[in-house]
Amino acid sequence: MVDQESILEVLMFTLGGEHYGINILSVQEIRGYEQVTQIANAPEYLKGIVNLRGIIVPIVDMRIWFGQLEPTYNQNTVVIVLNLEERIIGMVVDSVSDVMALDAGQIKEPPAMGVAMEATFLLGVATVDELTVMLLSIDKLMASVALGNAIQQVSI
Repeated sequence: MVDQESILEVLMFTLGGEHYGINILSVQEIRGYEQVTQIANAPEYLKGIVNLRGIIVPIVDMRIWFGQLEPTYNQNTVVIVLNLEERIIGMVVDSVSDVMALDAGQIKEPPAMGVAMEATFLLGVATVDELTVMLLSIDKLMASVALGNAIQQVSI
């Protein structure tokens, strides 16, 4: 959760019909989706790797990780390149919509049940212009056991 005094700037993006937000400080850049080099025996959500100015970056399709079937790739599909504690990871999302400053009063505790992901990955839920935005703890999500192990194997 966000402390009562702070403002959280989030990058808002969509996966399917759902809206999500991540701390803008974790974002290095946003790129159009490009073909990746596939990795043998990698989990389906780990699309492959790209060479980003000399750095090998694992690319995770968040739509597959969150259980959406048959993700489509079009002109709106983007890769959000994250810089997480000196580790560069790309995540594929349907689209990026906005950067929004949220104050603590706009952020509510995540629900105890009825969400598609573990509550430990949620910082909270915000309502922005009548949209419900799930605020992800992207550090915790990318460090989760299954995802973290798959990314670690690529990063070695």
